[in-house]
Amino acid sequence: MTGNDFNLKAIVGDFSESSGVEHGELLCKFVDIALQGTAAELAEIRHEVRSTLGDAAFVDTCAAVASFNAVVIIADGSGIPLEDVKETKTRDIRESLGIDEFRA
Repeated sequence: MTGNDFNLKAIVGDFSESSGVEHGELLCKFVDIALQGTAAELAEIRHEVRSTLGDAAFVDTCAAVASFNAVVIIADGSGIPLEDVKETKTRDIRESLGIDEFRA
């Protein structure tokens, strides 16, 4: 991968594939633990992200996770459907990543 080429399959897998994002494996691990981990795991991964990326990047990472999580919960909870134009434009990528199989 070069330039802005990213492997989106890495975000729905088991970290065995590289995303092409610097520190992508660490960021994916943080997201998984932030959403489903134990308090001890969360304390450990917070320390790892802060020591690897720095305090400012840690805050940005936390804000991104919180924002995306909130948006998805609000959209799912209110039953907002995917707009037709977005459904059409994202069909191939959603199918290749198996996104439509995720539970809301």
